[in-house]
Amino acid sequence: MSLEDIAEKLTTRLNGFNHTMKVDFDGDGFVHVDATQNPPVASLEDKDAEVTLVTSIETFEKILNGQQDPNIAFMMGKLKVQGSMGLALKLNGMLEE
Repeated sequence: MSLEDIAEKLTTRLNGFNHTMKVDFDGDGFVHVDATQNPPVASLEDKDAEVTLVTSIETFEKILNGQQDPNIAFMMGKLKVQGSMGLALKLNGMLEE
């Protein structure tokens, strides 16, 4: 799955999130989503966000496809959260398919 594909999926799933989020793929790029706009706007830029998820593309793809529980990924250290933990918990249900 490409960063563009991930960005597209996030814009459809984060409708109603009303915050900014970023996924940092640990050296493999970024996906930033501004869900304060309707519809949400995604970019591949490293912009500031209220919550940032740091993970690998492979792990995030599994989360989006429902093959990896984000809570377990977090507990195993495969997913790190920077910024608002409350927003990360809100994202939890929106990310899973």
